[in-house]
This record gives sequence, C-alpha cells and structure tokens, in this order.
Amino acid sequence: MSFRKSLLIAAAAIALAGPVMAQDYIEVTTPPPTAPYEVVPASRAGYVWAPGYWSWEGGQYVWVQGEWLAARPDYTWVEARWHNDNGHWYYDKGHWAHTVYDPEEHRDWQKEYHELPRRVTAH
Repeated sequence: MSFRKSLLIAAAAIALAGPVMAQDYIEVTTPPPTAPYEVVPASRAGYVWAPGYWSWEGGQYVWVQGEWLAARPDYTWVEARWHNDNGHWYYDKGHWAHTVYDPEEHRDWQKEYHELPRRVTAH
C-alpha cells in the first residue's frame, strides 16, 4: 500500500471518529425540556443513584433514564447537567469527582492563609 493511500485511510478514520469524541462538548441554542418525574428507587448498599438527564442526539434532546452505579471509594458522583451561558446551552457530562482531602493539593493555599495578617483584639 502506498504512503499516500495509507495517509488517506488514516485521515478518513480520524474524520469518522470526530463526532464520537465531540460528545464530551455539546453546545445548543435551545434549552432542554423540563425533566420528567423520575422515581428514585430505594437505596442499595454499594451503589449510588445517577439521575436521568437530557442527552443531545440527532439534533434533538433525548431522555436517558437514571441508573445505579457501583460506588467508588473516595469519589462522589456529579450528575450530568445543562447550563446556560448567554443564550447557549452547554452539556456537562456526569463524572466521578475525587473527594478525599489531599493536604499536598492545598499546601500553597494553607501557606498563604497562615501568612495573612491577623487582627489582635485586647480583652
């Protein structure tokens, strides 16, 4: 196979993969509909409830049912949501957020905080 043909095949594969990767970033100008009422099932040990959300597929909103996700130690589930910024709606994908306090992450902040001048009050 020639180099040029290989290059064309690779470019075509990348072009076809583009829309799939682009699902992490969605911007539309119409707000999502009101979420339908969703009954949250009784809690299950070792699982967290990920509420349903509006997805954007084929140029329209599509409701995705909530589901149970296996809990992850030291993580919290942040639900998917849409937010409005000046008439444009952006999709924030649901994800796991690390919730364990790491003093190394906050070392600079702690140093700055402790170096702030303190007001001394006389009693």
